[in-house]
Amino acid sequence: MKHILLCLPFLAMISLTSAADPTAQAEIKKLILPGEAFLVSERPAFVLLPREELRRKPQPWVFYAPTLAGLPDAHEKWMHEQFLEAGVAVGGIDVGEGYGGPKSRELFTAFYKEVVERRGFATKPCLLGRSRGGLWVTSWAVENADKVAGIAGIYPVFDFRTYPGLANAAPAYGLTAQELEQKMTDHNPIERVSRLAQAKVPVLFIHGDEDKVVPLKENSAEFAERYQAAGAEKLVTLIVATGQGHNYWEGFFRCQPLIDFTIARAREGAK
Repeated sequence: MKHILLCLPFLAMISLTSAADPTAQAEIKKLILPGEAFLVSERPAFVLLPREELRRKPQPWVFYAPTLAGLPDAHEKWMHEQFLEAGVAVGGIDVGEGYGGPKSRELFTAFYKEVVERRGFATKPCLLGRSRGGLWVTSWAVENADKVAGIAGIYPVFDFRTYPGLANAAPAYGLTAQELEQKMTDHNPIERVSRLAQAKVPVLFIHGDEDKVVPLKENSAEFAERYQAAGAEKLVTLIVATGQGHNYWEGFFRCQPLIDFTIARAREGAK
């Protein structure tokens, strides 16, 4: 049986350089915690870094998505502080509304190479996808399972038919909605989950049972069922937040099991 826990309720900004000051530096991204913002393949990217005395070689880290304008945000600040205090860095790249398409995966790989090959980060991060970030991290993970120590998710999307829908997702895959529908097994992350199960990638998700934007049943619950069907039920933990939807409930971002799992997997990936 898969592990199910019940949880009771309780930018990237680009500024133009001033014409009056041609030496002024463009702001790549505002960060909620200490770190560095930079460009990878001409896209805004960032790392949040632990204090110097907490850093390691190789550096354990969390590969975070979606890194859109303003993300990670203030709601997640405490969670990311826990990662940094545990000596775990956080990083990501803004791929736009990539929805796990080929271009977004290429950018993920470019960012991965940047931080691993040039910045001394560990070769196996723990991936963390919030909402549509689930599409991004899972699409990359199924093609790079040997580079993944674990996957965590906060109401993550795994089936792009539920969000953003075929019509919106199709352009990211260079296809029409009809073409994408005919190629579900090649592109839809939920249809590719068995690869992660076969690679024995541990996963942990927290998802509200009243989520209307990213339904629990078709996404995190279906992911868990796919793992169970592949004989990997011991590797998946699904935390169901009762009475919660797709919102900013503090319990999503202060979920201790998720934080502990992410830190442990990131550390494991640095061994």
